[in-house]
Amino acid sequence: MSVLKKYLPQVLMIFSSALWGASFIFTKGLFLSEPAISPTIILTGRMLIATLFAMPLLWASGRLQPIRREHIKYFLLLAFTEPFLYSICETGGVQYVSGSLASIIIATIPLFIPFGMSLVYKEKLKVNAVFGVLLSLVGIALMTLNDDFSFTASPKGLALLACSVIIAVFYTLLLVKILDHYHPFTITSYQNLIGLFYFLPLMLVVDGHRVPMLSFSAKMWLLLAFLGIFCSTVAYMFYNYGMKRLGATEASVYNNVIPVFSLLLALAIGQERLSLLKVVGMCIVLVGLTVAQKTFGKRHNKNKTVSLSNNIKKTDNEI
Repeated sequence: MSVLKKYLPQVLMIFSSALWGASFIFTKGLFLSEPAISPTIILTGRMLIATLFAMPLLWASGRLQPIRREHIKYFLLLAFTEPFLYSICETGGVQYVSGSLASIIIATIPLFIPFGMSLVYKEKLKVNAVFGVLLSLVGIALMTLNDDFSFTASPKGLALLACSVIIAVFYTLLLVKILDHYHPFTITSYQNLIGLFYFLPLMLVVDGHRVPMLSFSAKMWLLLAFLGIFCSTVAYMFYNYGMKRLGATEASVYNNVIPVFSLLLALAIGQERLSLLKVVGMCIVLVGLTVAQKTFGKRHNKNKTVSLSNNIKKTDNEI
C-alpha cells in the first residue's frame, strides 16, 4: 500500500473537519449579513445546492447506486437525523452563540460515540482511546472560556447545540448499518436529496414569508454555495469515506479539531480574538487527537476483520 493510500483516510478526515469548522463561521456570516434569513432558509438553500451539485456528478460518472428496498428505511432515518434534525439544531444554535463556541460544543460528539458503539454494536472500549478523547475535551473546555475564566453564552443556543450532539450519535449508529453496502459518495448524495424534501415544506410553511426580504446578493449566494457544496457534500463524502476505512469511533475523534479550524478562521476574518487560553486549548486538543490516533492505529492493524479488509479493497478500487 502506498503512503498516499495509507494516510488518505486521515487526510480526508482533517479536510472534512476543516470544512465543518468553516461552516460555523460562514453560517454566522449569513445571519450577520442577512437579518431576514432563518435556519430553515439556510438549510433548504444548502440542500438544494448540494443536490444540484452532487447528483448529476455521480450520475454522469456512473457511481450513483440504486437504494435497495430493505435499506430505504435506513436512508429515510439517516437523512432525518442528518441533515434534517441535526442541521436545524446546529444552525439554530449558531444563531444565538458565536461560531467558534458552536464548533466547540459539536466537538464533544466523539466522547459519546464510543459508548454508543459499545452499547449497540458491542464494540470494545479502549481505555487509551477514551483518554485521548477526554484529553482533547479538556482543551475544548479551555477554548470556551474568556480571558478571566468566565463563561457567557445563550442557554437556548447551548441547548440546541447539545441536541445536535445527541442526534449526531444516532446518525453514526445508523450510518454503520449501510456503510458496507454503498459507496460513501452515494450515501451523501441521497442524504442531501432526501433532506431537501424534508426541509422545503418546513421552510415554506414556517419562513416562506421571509424569502422576499432577502437581498439575494452575491455574498449571500457565495456563502450558501460554499455551505452546500463543500460543507454539506464534500465534507460528508470525506467523512463517510474515512469512517468506512477507520471505523466509527476513530473517525469521530477528528471532530475534536473542528473548533481549532473554526477559531483560526474566525481570527482571520476578525470575528474572534486570540487569547492564551485558546492557544493552550488548541494545543491540548491536538495532543489528545494524537494519543487517540496512535491507539486506534495499533488496534486497527492488529484486529482488522476480514469484512473490513474486503471493504477497504473495494473502496480503493472505487476511488
